Amino acid sequence: MGAYIVRRLGYGLLILIGVNLLTFFLFFTVNTPDDMARLNIGGKRVTQEQIEKWKSERGYDKPLYWNAQAEGAEQVTKTVLWERSISLMKGDFGRSDSARSVDIGHEIASRMGVSLQLALPLFLLQLIVSVSFSLMLVFFRHSKIDFWGVVLCVLMLSISSLFYIIVGQFLFSRLLRLVPISGYAPGLDAVRFLALPIVLSLLARLGGEARLYRAMFLEEIGKDYVRTARAKGLAEQVVLFRHVLRNALIPIITSAAGYLPYVFLGSLVFESFFGIPGLGAFVIDAIGGQDFAIVRTMVFVGSALYIATNILLDIAYTWVDPRVRLN
Repeated sequence: MGAYIVRRLGYGLLILIGVNLLTFFLFFTVNTPDDMARLNIGGKRVTQEQIEKWKSERGYDKPLYWNAQAEGAEQVTKTVLWERSISLMKGDFGRSDSARSVDIGHEIASRMGVSLQLALPLFLLQLIVSVSFSLMLVFFRHSKIDFWGVVLCVLMLSISSLFYIIVGQFLFSRLLRLVPISGYAPGLDAVRFLALPIVLSLLARLGGEARLYRAMFLEEIGKDYVRTARAKGLAEQVVLFRHVLRNALIPIITSAAGYLPYVFLGSLVFESFFGIPGLGAFVIDAIGGQDFAIVRTMVFVGSALYIATNILLDIAYTWVDPRVRLN
């Protein structure tokens, strides 16, 4: 187990370096430091002196990949690639490219808690509600409950998340005045602001996940071990919860784990629509302002989370199914 984890961490490090270099290369293939300066200063009537001043203040006045004017190791270290991207491997996120020039590490630390308040309850509720709903459909399979449940799932996954947001804000905030329409407050007041985004996000994903889990359970329920369990006289609910659910846990864990990085990065659309100052809104603002420093940092952090999630996923497989061996 230890050797496997060390080997996977080594592969993960190589992937992180590759993603970091590819992000840098792709960004500067379609943009130049002059373009970034012009966009951040604003407008077409920007003088070359203003552009050079902006680049000098943020370190974009150096060559991108190779500094032929420097000597020795500085030919590599005195470049934009080294100072603005390789530094991420040391945990140095630097400052943003915008006029505010905020400390990216500080922003991530301060917004992380807000995103977790939204994403963690959503993740747990999503898993519990989706699995319970799909198990109910399987329990009542080939009945009207199963039929109309599947119809409801198809309708729910056919509707855009934006529709849920607009209808939810109108119904619960404008009409019934149960929760604020948008915004955020710290402490216990956060519950009032986060309740509606959590419920709407849950509904937006429920149809697709319930159909997926239902298909997994139906596949399991036709296998020989289930027939053997029934032949032993076990009740249908015991067969479902003790045998079928346990054997379907691996694909469920795989599906749920894909959502885990969002626990950290936040829900982009819902944070933006509801004015929640989490990491999702932070990324959306950075993309809109072409703030490369923030975008590359969040791509790096997201990649690290996916790698860590996959390693934890492989370890979880051995816990769920002892037949799985990591070697």
